[in-house]
Amino acid sequence: MPNKVQEFNEYRQKMNDKILADDNKVIKRIFNLDTNTFKEGHLPVKTKELLGLVASAVLRCDDCIKYHLESAMKNNVTKEEMMETMSIATLVGGTIVIPHLRKAVEFWEALENEAKNV
Repeated sequence: MPNKVQEFNEYRQKMNDKILADDNKVIKRIFNLDTNTFKEGHLPVKTKELLGLVASAVLRCDDCIKYHLESAMKNNVTKEEMMETMSIATLVGGTIVIPHLRKAVEFWEALENEAKNV
């Protein structure tokens, strides 16, 4: 049985492949813009992922939160940095973000468990 991280990544990849197979120029450009936005630039990737995490939490997009949490962990974000980032998101977004904070902490723990097993 796949774990939370594997299940999320497999579903995301499967659906992205289907979406991109339709060869819609606008969608492909949006995907490309997203990819290029989070590359190293004047801001380090780690900072960009934390900014993406705040925006995703404030916009209440659980899939986006998961994506940025995983990318943040790959870029050596600590749990303390993640929690401080989520505290900013909760302050900006208000208490309606708390359910997404819960899910973020749960997914972060799944990422930590996966990292231990690698």
